[in-house]
Amino acid sequence: MSEHTDTDRIIVGVDGSPSSIAALRYAARLARVLDAPLEAITTWVYPPYVDYALLGDWSPEEHARAALDEAVTAAFGGTPPERFTATTLPGSPADALIGASKDAQMLVLGSRGHGGFAGLLLGSVSNACAAHARCPVLILRADVAVEDDGSAPGRHAAAAPA
Repeated sequence: MSEHTDTDRIIVGVDGSPSSIAALRYAARLARVLDAPLEAITTWVYPPYVDYALLGDWSPEEHARAALDEAVTAAFGGTPPERFTATTLPGSPADALIGASKDAQMLVLGSRGHGGFAGLLLGSVSNACAAHARCPVLILRADVAVEDDGSAPGRHAAAAPA
């Protein structure tokens, strides 16, 4: 088994949208082909202009963790890939993903997220990441398909289970 560093990892922004779940599946295939660790990242913030007493026991971090867990289950069923981690970070999606990109070999995003407070990810986030990330950025549509281009990596990726 080879040694891996944090900079080997592939990170993927996840908000639970179909586009981000497709990006997570594709990133898992890519990580397998590249023999790289995979990290799914979602973010959370406290809603602005809210009386925190009204929130009661509700926690944006716990809500984000539950949404990330649901997205991982939607992408992989009960079996996430080996060397997979799921992380929630405080802050805006663009800032968190751009910050994480400095220690990654690639950032994978869906082209459109939920938008608004419910999703807080992608669309304008993918644009910001494409412009400011410190690693290559791959932006995918939800209907992306892996095709075999005849190369060994292409055949391997096309044969990988979704």
